[in-house]
Amino acid sequence: MIKNYLTSLKQEFSGYNTAKLMKDIMAGLTVCAVALPLALAFGVSSGATAAAGLVTAIIAGVVIAVLGGASFQISGPTGAMSAVLVGIVASYGLQGVFVATVLAGIILVIAGVLHLGKLISFIPMPVISGFTSGIAVIIAMGQIDNFFGVASEGSSVTEKFLSYWQLGFEPNMTAVSIGLFVMLMMLRYSKYIPSSLFAIIVATAANIALNLDVAVVGNIPATLILDDRLELASLLDFRTVIGLLAPAVSIAVLAMIESLLCGATASRMTGARLDSNRELLAQGIGNIIVPFFGGIPATAAIARTSVAVKSGA
Repeated sequence: MIKNYLTSLKQEFSGYNTAKLMKDIMAGLTVCAVALPLALAFGVSSGATAAAGLVTAIIAGVVIAVLGGASFQISGPTGAMSAVLVGIVASYGLQGVFVATVLAGIILVIAGVLHLGKLISFIPMPVISGFTSGIAVIIAMGQIDNFFGVASEGSSVTEKFLSYWQLGFEPNMTAVSIGLFVMLMMLRYSKYIPSSLFAIIVATAANIALNLDVAVVGNIPATLILDDRLELASLLDFRTVIGLLAPAVSIAVLAMIESLLCGATASRMTGARLDSNRELLAQGIGNIIVPFFGGIPATAAIARTSVAVKSGA
């Protein structure tokens, strides 16, 4: 396995030069600008904290990237996990999420060892297209509040939409203007400059200089090892482990499907080969490690991966 890993690394970096490094650096900066608010938001929406989401994006992102079987894939917390995690937090607290994440990681490692990653080849292309489009819709719907500067209530898209009738829908035109500016920059100038990164920098600078009336991300953690992290006592609690087996299987299956579909999508965009079994191993190892830092389940993210590819990675 180690020999195969070293061989794949040699092939991946064959012909690597300064020009490609600079493209990767710019793509990394662009993805970072996109991933930062997403990580904070997904941490909160999962029932954990913004800090947990950020730590997940950093620790799991690095570990899975180093060990993974996809050249362009970027992992971290995702919105698709939120529904499962909210239920775990309600029943078992944050320690339950950490235990379930470790168990899911173990399941993913077993799936990789058993070569279950090959199952991705049997999934029809319409399923991949539908999955990708569905994730895009979920992300878009989840940003309505931020884009228009309004507030909603509820855990599902339907509940959020219905809550607008009760709470009112009065857009903050400053927030809308900033959102439109960033969108137009990305659509109009993506061929010439790293437009998403440039637009975020300009919009952020304008907000700081003019002190605009819009919501901001707020403080982020100054450490990678959070106070709220996995305790060995929780992992050794037999009753807790048994109770979390079913949610752990759900997390593992969701991570497997999302990661392999994301890898398949990235492969179509770049022509790079996906080693699905090695990717499952990497996802498993990453999810086993991240709870010890205070992180939540991680999986490959189509949004971040596609941004990386389109930014020249």
